Amino acid sequence: MTQAFASFEALSAFYREQIETPGFDTAFAEQGSMAQLSVHEEPMATDMPDPQAARGAMEMAIGTIFDLLRSTRMEEFAQDIVWGFVNSFHVTAQRIEKREDEASKKLGDMARAFDPSEIYAVELEETQRICQTLMDCREAMEAMRDYAGEIYRVETGRPFSTVRGSRVSSGLTASQIDARDFLAARSAKRREDHAPTGPVVIFSGGTDWHDHELLWDALDETHVRIPNLILATTAQHKGCDQIAHAWAAARGVKTVRFTLNRALGKRAGFLRNEQLMNLKPVHAMVCEGSGIQANLLTRVREAGVPHHAFGLRHQRVAA
Repeated sequence: MTQAFASFEALSAFYREQIETPGFDTAFAEQGSMAQLSVHEEPMATDMPDPQAARGAMEMAIGTIFDLLRSTRMEEFAQDIVWGFVNSFHVTAQRIEKREDEASKKLGDMARAFDPSEIYAVELEETQRICQTLMDCREAMEAMRDYAGEIYRVETGRPFSTVRGSRVSSGLTASQIDARDFLAARSAKRREDHAPTGPVVIFSGGTDWHDHELLWDALDETHVRIPNLILATTAQHKGCDQIAHAWAAARGVKTVRFTLNRALGKRAGFLRNEQLMNLKPVHAMVCEGSGIQANLLTRVREAGVPHHAFGLRHQRVAA
């Protein structure tokens, strides 16, 4: 965790030095003069929250929790509390998105069944207003989630990651996409958020790893050569993969997480390697771990994929 700060202003300044926020203010822009969230409500001339106040609220809420427990016997529990806080924004954004999708579907159905009546025109205008209001609210909620997630990363050194499914970013930070969503989206040619286009770099490594600087340097080098890369990882929650996830969050690189299908038993890791290779990677980074990593490295070499290969012996001595 970060060091203690004498004032909230100092802590806020520290966060803003560590976190880039492109698009944050834009996410709070009002696209219409009137807002409406459902057919059961009347249109209202309400404003969106002030983006600077929203950023400050995230800093104060999260910073206070970390500061309260810092250097106490409860310090290790701070990240659990904050994870739940950030995840609440994620869950709420998903609920808004579901309502937005329903409104969008209704809007599409109405557009295909045009009716010149005044009743139709009023309902169409109302549906458009609801759809726009929900979209505005979702984008702002995602922006707050992403900023809160970045504070979590700065404090813990680990990117915020949801328990299940994907976290698609509004553009503030990297998105973390579950492999199932990614593959389904590619197959169905769904939106770019869930099936990002770009060259794939695959990453896998063991859980026993401490030299994060070695891996960050290699990832930075790869990023310079392949600036629009998508990082596909083996989604472990500690060791090499966690280091790679933290790097991607810090650099704004989209990641696709290939978790193990435990139902496949001992074959799961090897079948996951096959999935990774089927992505036609342009580069690979494999760090020593188990036989799974050894198998992946063999596949990478046989396919002639450019790669970094790191053994445990390459790590610098931990301080």
